[in-house]
Amino acid sequence: MNVMKEKVDIRWRDEMAFDASLHENTHKIVLDAMPAVGGRDLGPRPKALILVALGGCTAMDVVSMLKKMRVNFDYFNVEVEGELTEEHPKYYHTLTVNYIFRGKDLPMDKLEKAVNLSQERYCGVSEMLRKSSKIIHNIIVED
Repeated sequence: MNVMKEKVDIRWRDEMAFDASLHENTHKIVLDAMPAVGGRDLGPRPKALILVALGGCTAMDVVSMLKKMRVNFDYFNVEVEGELTEEHPKYYHTLTVNYIFRGKDLPMDKLEKAVNLSQERYCGVSEMLRKSSKIIHNIIVED
């Protein structure tokens, strides 16, 4: 059995800042804390990157599927909002994913199919997060 693995390296810079290296150092992200807790706000907080991972994963799925379905759109955006618990350890108990589209005569049935397939079958980030969080999704078609 071939086991797939991913590895990241989180190296301390100074204070509360870290350099995160991904994909064998080909991509880097600076992580930092807010000044109120000793950081300098040089980069995002780690927890917010969970929202980025969810949004990016499902956005890529949806675009890929809509291309295969030959659905053309002028604009596509995914907004992800996380609601944190009040007690420590604070985690996102509810995640809301808004899929926002603009375009002419967009077929709602195909948009729904792509979003549902991503959320229920293809997006591994959604699958992981669903174990601890409620995920709500909305499809918004703007004029």
